[in-house]
Amino acid sequence: MIDVIIAGAGPTGLMLAAELRLHGVRVVVLDREPAPTEHVRALGLHVRSIELMDQRGLLDRFLAEGTQYPLRGFFAGIAKPAPERLDTAHNYILGIPQPTVERLLTEHATGLGAEIQRGRELVGLSQDDTGVDVDLADGARLRARWLVGCDGGRSTVRKLLGVDFPGQAATVEWLLGEVEVSLSTEEMTAAAALAPESYIRFGPSPNTDGLYRFVVRTDRAIEDRATTPTFDDLTQRLRDLTGTDLGIHSPRWVTRFGDATRQAERYRVNRVFLAGDAAHVHPPMGGQGLNLGIQDAANLGWKLAATVNGWAPADLLDTYESERHPVAADVLTNTRAQAHLLSTEPGAQAVRALITELMDIEEVNRHLIAKIVAIDIRYPLGDGHPLQGRRLRDIALKQGRLYSLTHTARGLLLDQTGTLSPTGWSDRVDHVVDISEELDTPAVLLRPDGHVAWTGDSQEDLTTHLSRWFGPAT
Repeated sequence: MIDVIIAGAGPTGLMLAAELRLHGVRVVVLDREPAPTEHVRALGLHVRSIELMDQRGLLDRFLAEGTQYPLRGFFAGIAKPAPERLDTAHNYILGIPQPTVERLLTEHATGLGAEIQRGRELVGLSQDDTGVDVDLADGARLRARWLVGCDGGRSTVRKLLGVDFPGQAATVEWLLGEVEVSLSTEEMTAAAALAPESYIRFGPSPNTDGLYRFVVRTDRAIEDRATTPTFDDLTQRLRDLTGTDLGIHSPRWVTRFGDATRQAERYRVNRVFLAGDAAHVHPPMGGQGLNLGIQDAANLGWKLAATVNGWAPADLLDTYESERHPVAADVLTNTRAQAHLLSTEPGAQAVRALITELMDIEEVNRHLIAKIVAIDIRYPLGDGHPLQGRRLRDIALKQGRLYSLTHTARGLLLDQTGTLSPTGWSDRVDHVVDISEELDTPAVLLRPDGHVAWTGDSQEDLTTHLSRWFGPAT
């Protein structure tokens, strides 16, 4: 009996596998592709994902293979200076291509003992009160206590569950490709300027010298979304827009993405969960998709591990959907808004002009940045201290820094009073007595995902919240 089977070895599935292994859960990751993809569908990590890597002691590995770009206003491509006082110790975006992210997460997950089986496609599933049977295309059958579908926007797991995926179908799409070019950057820029604004974007790829990454918008979406575009499709679209193919040749790969906006009606059906693109798809504006999936995994991982290990409160798994579904719904809203602001229609351009003006107000600019980089999220964990329900940034302590204490994905009681105790939960919660000038409350109880479950100085109140999030005392 496998503890958890994960369908899909993308960033969401790999992050989830690692989170589960930190708690000793036996994990098997299945992926239908025989090898990792080289397609660069995402280009970087936002602040909250950077923080999660730092929380797990991984950030140095990512920084070594990425490029830091200063964080600034960029809602719908509207460039504004960075506001002051963003609530993070990581005030940058990390440019790092998706294949590199997947490689680093694969090394992390397998280093912790996760088993990744490639070339194994899930084609069927059934579940009962004790587990889930998974049928594979090669005729094999596996059984696990739990199954998580991290298998993308056309998720087989979601379809087999019969979970509705309501929303808006794609109306336009973008062709993506990594290619070589024969023209100079200046010549390409001049030719691309003949197209409507924002229809053609290109630049050196962040992962391969000499290659350019092109993003070219079309005016409609094809009906068969599973059809793979060709290099001829890309060159013909460039000719339609500019009269030339801009000198592109020798493609590494070509793919497409659309502006479909959909969200799974449910994230859980008994012993099966959905996460990442299997649970939500949206336009690519702001580069939020990969990040949203990684953050889904950080929320679900410790809760599912707690259940496997037998100490989870009865309703802990239900909080995955109640916390993450609204977050994804908000991303769907902001990406649709950004897509509208990129339209060349007069009405959309009028709204864009107004938003551009409003973003000169620092609070508006900060609000929109925080939304995209996911540091504004507050889970509904109570109406106490303003920190409650929010993630806590990496704060300086007298003896070090906060995130250096979170690498093992356990709960953490940061106690500035020295009078509190998590006795009875010490197998699940670390107790650190230290002081921070950046923390304005006597103590905080952090969940393994870094969100604040409680603040205060009352032992009785602390005990209540320890039971709420970490189960009965032992």
